[in-house]
Amino acid sequence: MNAAVAERADEIKAVVCRVLEVEAHEVGPADHFVDDLGADSMKLIELLANLEIEFDVEVDPAEFEKLVNLDGVYDVLSAALDT
Repeated sequence: MNAAVAERADEIKAVVCRVLEVEAHEVGPADHFVDDLGADSMKLIELLANLEIEFDVEVDPAEFEKLVNLDGVYDVLSAALDT
């Protein structure tokens, strides 16, 4: 996780929680969005769109498969912000 993502980690988690319709205390760094939190593929696409809008980045489509947990979201945003 780069410094920019680390500084905004709480904000990123808030976006994830809003999109997945879960409370912040329910989401740990390694909790799987589909298996643990009940998200479906449409929610993951919605999450990607929200992250791109909120953080003014364009995520490489190859990175989509990493959006399975909060750590993955941090990694994807770190890569997007480094480009």
